[in-house]
Amino acid sequence: MEGRVALIVGAGTGIGEASARAFSREGCSVAVADIRADAAREVAASIVAAGGNAFGFAIDVTSDDSVSDTMACVVQKFGKLDTLFNCAGGSLPLDAPVTDVDLSVWDLTMTLDVRGTMLACRHAVPHIVAAGGGTVVNMSSGAALRGSSNAHVYTAAKGAIVSLTRALAGTYAKNNIRVNAICSGRINTERIRQTYGIPGKPGSAVDAMNIDQQIKAYPYWFGEPDDIAAIALFLSSMESRMITGASIPADGGRSAY
Repeated sequence: MEGRVALIVGAGTGIGEASARAFSREGCSVAVADIRADAAREVAASIVAAGGNAFGFAIDVTSDDSVSDTMACVVQKFGKLDTLFNCAGGSLPLDAPVTDVDLSVWDLTMTLDVRGTMLACRHAVPHIVAAGGGTVVNMSSGAALRGSSNAHVYTAAKGAIVSLTRALAGTYAKNNIRVNAICSGRINTERIRQTYGIPGKPGSAVDAMNIDQQIKAYPYWFGEPDDIAAIALFLSSMESRMITGASIPADGGRSAY
């Protein structure tokens, strides 16, 4: 990744932060972007202190103007953009089957996960084309690959990202841009701990336990941020040059059985 410029969206913590550090270790210049500007700057500063090249940016992925402005600032700072990793997103504890869910949950989730991913791709792809090609990695979820989740809104949003990823891959292959998605399982981040840390929320046999009990009982279903960062790095490097339009399950096999 030496000489490459990567923008990690949602890099203030969790998977995004781990990815920013992983990309930097491979010689990549990293634009660390997050809605929490202070967190982005702190991560970037620590990467610089470790000998890397990074800069923190504020971004609101739900705002077209914010995303457009951030992309322009990244290119102005680093001179180009080769790689985008869309790691911003999330779910709401009140997610439920469509017959029960409050419509505000639908609107908020779709805005953050689907619109946010779309806007980042919308404004990053022209810069990647200008750089002569590169990669986009979108965060989906194992929930998009199975029908057993009661979180219908999150499942639909992450399924939309899978389809968007495939469409982008087909459209921009001629521009030497590869686009892939990661369908992750539960990763041991602060957001997951907040969402699933209370027994009985949001409601399944697994969720009846707190997060530490879950990890102990089902260790193969849980990962660490570095696990997903390694996949994002692989999909952004030439080692994966034959992979595009793919949705890579990274959920310990939970979507397979």
